[in-house]
Amino acid sequence: QVRVVESGGGLVQPGGSLKLSCEVSGLDFKMKALAWHRQAPGKQREWVATIGGGQNTNYRNSVKGRFTLSRDNAKSTAYLQMDNLQLEDTAIYYCNVGVTNWGQGTQVTVSS
Repeated sequence: QVRVVESGGGLVQPGGSLKLSCEVSGLDFKMKALAWHRQAPGKQREWVATIGGGQNTNYRNSVKGRFTLSRDNAKSTAYLQMDNLQLEDTAIYYCNVGVTNWGQGTQVTVSS
């Protein structure tokens, strides 16, 4: 059984930072691409960033230079470092592994 568990969300002021974690079990983590998506209130879920098994990364334009996605295959965990957070980053952040496996999400709220 595959489990995907996100953590690290919270409330932060504009310009602040948060680090999200995505811990995965039940599959060969190092072989799977992993992606973060987010869904803001009243909006559709959108892709944020992806990391491949070879550590290659891609980001949506609005987070480039502010978000950094990394993975520790030994811990079956990925990390999304989010710096210089803006109001528009407020959303529930979801981790997706191997296309079909999703976590329950973690809330990120950016507010002054």
